[in-house]
Amino acid sequence: MPTGNTSAASSAGVSGTRSCNRDMPTIFRSVALIPAALVLAVAMHAPFALAAEPPTVPAAEIPAGWEPAWSDEFSVDGMPDPAKWDYEVGRLRNNEAQYYTRARRENVRVENGELVIEARKEAFEGAEYTSASLVTLGKMQWTSGRFEVRAQLPKGRGMWPAIWLLGSSCPTAGWPRCGEIDIMEFVGHAPGIIHGTVHTEAYNHIKHNQKGATVTLDDPHGTWHVYALEWRAKDLRWLIDGREYFRYDDDGSGVASWPFAEPEYLILNIAVGGAWGGQKGIDETIFPQRMRIDYVRVFKRISD
Repeated sequence: MPTGNTSAASSAGVSGTRSCNRDMPTIFRSVALIPAALVLAVAMHAPFALAAEPPTVPAAEIPAGWEPAWSDEFSVDGMPDPAKWDYEVGRLRNNEAQYYTRARRENVRVENGELVIEARKEAFEGAEYTSASLVTLGKMQWTSGRFEVRAQLPKGRGMWPAIWLLGSSCPTAGWPRCGEIDIMEFVGHAPGIIHGTVHTEAYNHIKHNQKGATVTLDDPHGTWHVYALEWRAKDLRWLIDGREYFRYDDDGSGVASWPFAEPEYLILNIAVGGAWGGQKGIDETIFPQRMRIDYVRVFKRISD
């Protein structure tokens, strides 16, 4: 059972550096660029306006007070559903060592009912490592909801997997004003420690006052855990396996501390090395490493 270690600022000293104002915006440094006009058009939709009919989720797995709104159960082998996922491509941020590839089976695939994101040691486009970063940008975005990702994490020195949300306004508002919500971050040089963190203009790692907490798990690599976020009108709540371990409240001071009235999109990735993940180097003997994801589910609030 996890034990929480809550603090005013996450121990992840540079966790927010995976953000859009590092060199250039996250997606917009990709080889396959997404036009800014598309991002702005998407940002005008209601939080669930782009969703198809509600997904089928087993009744016993629907949290009380919520209803299914969007999901990927990864039930069809092959590549991830292009109607739900796009990719970041290239060498992007944080001095990370990997090259993010697009729809390359060696780095991302659906097999045996699981999404597999794989980091590999191999020469590719001038990099020494490859990996994948999946995004819902241009596909789906949200301004509230309960997000659940059931996952097993990679391990070893140099690993930096993350499940996170980034403001769709990042290209125009910039980071951290756009807001970033890290549902789950882990770095391999700190075994078992899971980070949940929020970054805003008022609270971020540059100011050394980002808000967050940690939970220590015995084995996040060989054991499945559900990493969850409840995003409500006035607060954010982080949970692991249904147990809340951190809450961030709208303090009413404005967008600098609460930019979360605007849409954000979901990102799943494994970084290799970088400003935080590579603080103690990269163990070259651990590869390949995989993040396995059983499902990604988003629920809409129906009652308190």
